[in-house]
Amino acid sequence: MTQVGIPRGLFYFYQYPLWKTFFNDLGAEVITSSPTSRKTIDHGIENTVDECCLPIKVYFGHVSELIEKQPDYILAPRLISTEMRSYICPKFMGVPDMIRANWPDCPPLIDITVDCSRDTRQLWRDIYRVGGLFNGSKKSILAAYEHGLREMKRMRVWTRQGYSPLEAIELWEKHGEAAAESPDSDICVGVLGHGYSLYDPAISLQLTDKLRQMGCKVVFLESCLREHLEEEAARLPKKMFWTLGRKIVGSALVMDKSPEIDGIVYLACFGCGPDSMVGDIVARKVRHKPFMLVTIDEHSGEGGLVTRLEAFCDMLRRKKVQGFESDLSPYGFHAHSH
Repeated sequence: MTQVGIPRGLFYFYQYPLWKTFFNDLGAEVITSSPTSRKTIDHGIENTVDECCLPIKVYFGHVSELIEKQPDYILAPRLISTEMRSYICPKFMGVPDMIRANWPDCPPLIDITVDCSRDTRQLWRDIYRVGGLFNGSKKSILAAYEHGLREMKRMRVWTRQGYSPLEAIELWEKHGEAAAESPDSDICVGVLGHGYSLYDPAISLQLTDKLRQMGCKVVFLESCLREHLEEEAARLPKKMFWTLGRKIVGSALVMDKSPEIDGIVYLACFGCGPDSMVGDIVARKVRHKPFMLVTIDEHSGEGGLVTRLEAFCDMLRRKKVQGFESDLSPYGFHAHSH
């Protein structure tokens, strides 16, 4: 059986059910790299230039692992745009070329071009071209892709219920088995960031799990209704043409107005151009909720992150009990009596 390798990085957290279903329906076996580890990161650093951001380095670490497994093909889409008049980070466009330059003898790449900035004609041509690699008829290729879209939408139902995309993928792989109930929480924290950073436990230093262990309910971008998100993002003086950046800003403004949310944490990667811009916009626009920006790279350690998260959660609890943080004196007693 033909094997297709899918690296466990970048848009894996958004589109894995789509592509696994597509290839399975065409008779191929899908294999993935292992969850990100220190070894994955080190291999990625060895095979990329220093200027690459951490998610790209991690992705190349996953590609390196898949090359060792020697599948018949490796999926490495050329991502340009996933919606009209909006774009993805430019580094994504060059991923197939960088892989070929770094590993001349790597298995053939399925470098489908995803560019929906103007229309989807090129995308459909590539879908049929890729399906032809598995001797699929035009009808079977179309049916496989539509089935993949339905499975991706099914996964997104879980994300709207509060699961992270990684947790939703795990549920999807188990065919919808019930997940363990989350522990009781007394504060609610909105967590933002690019999905390929935030939902990878190794890149994010298990930020989500740490917050939950500290008694927080965690709310993700995917829980926000798209129409509300887009409505808030449209309030910016100029339209943001980065798809993920616009969604992050819009969800931050939704969370800022939500009575359920007590505070907002934004996870950014050092060296990411869009993150440096979007993080600053969010910090300026969030006015009603405490906000913390966490910047990480391949050298970041868990100790510093835990200390910052503990201090942030303590501040949220104190603010919730007192009502207004300004009502507290730095000397340990109320600044004024009621």
